[in-house]
Amino acid sequence: MVAAQARSGEEWAQKARHVESMGYATLLMPDGLQHSLAPLPALTAAAMATRTLRVGTYVIANDYRNPVMLAKEAATVDVLSGGRFELGMGAGRPAAAKDNRMFGVPFDSGAVRVARLAESLALIKALLSGQTVTATGPHYAADNAQISPRPVQQPRPPILVAAGKQRLAELAAREADIIALGLPPTATETELAERIGWIREAAGSRFDQVELNLNLMAVGQQVPRWIASQMGLTAQRLAQAGAVSALTGAVDEMVDTLQRRRESLGISYIAVGDELMEGLAPVVERLAGH
Repeated sequence: MVAAQARSGEEWAQKARHVESMGYATLLMPDGLQHSLAPLPALTAAAMATRTLRVGTYVIANDYRNPVMLAKEAATVDVLSGGRFELGMGAGRPAAAKDNRMFGVPFDSGAVRVARLAESLALIKALLSGQTVTATGPHYAADNAQISPRPVQQPRPPILVAAGKQRLAELAAREADIIALGLPPTATETELAERIGWIREAAGSRFDQVELNLNLMAVGQQVPRWIASQMGLTAQRLAQAGAVSALTGAVDEMVDTLQRRRESLGISYIAVGDELMEGLAPVVERLAGH
């Protein structure tokens, strides 16, 4: 379940406990300078308020943080959560250019941002696994860097990479434990299968160990407010267009659709925004643990 906002610490803790009580496995948070809580402190607070709920970033914008410091912070969240953290990373949404300007950081071409993410992932994976790292760029430098305490999860917490375009999908296929399939809301199963094909080819023998994640944009008859207001889309229109992000019909139909996609496409990690979480709850209840 993806959430980002609360008016107080108690409201945030109550939201996390509610998500856990409904059977959701993980609370995920986006990353941005405006309109949302900062993910790493908020996820720590959510973990402290719950017992079994996993917490993760969905996704950290790589340009915003030094990878050595991010590895340190990720390890700390994993320690404080008792080993319930997932580190999701991405090269930056197209709309992130505004945030980059606030930082005074250039929003470079996709190729440059993906190259930076590749360097960052290599550093972070090594540091979280307990290695001492020296790096000489071209984007990041580190001199005998190491972090402690180590994370609880061994050899390290799972790493999710958000992948839209082919270059990023191929990087994720080589480096990630979980791949978030970044697709337009109207994308069809055919378009999704094409992306999974890129991942399968680049992942090679490790493909079967990679989890595939899809974010739902419609559940039942409901869509998030931003989908309706900014794109003029309804659940019915998405379903009619054959959008893979739409999960419609009765509970039995929604369960069958998710199970079919798991069998045919390998998608086993479903995310949904907090506006839609009540609508998906009966499906979660049916499928949790299966």
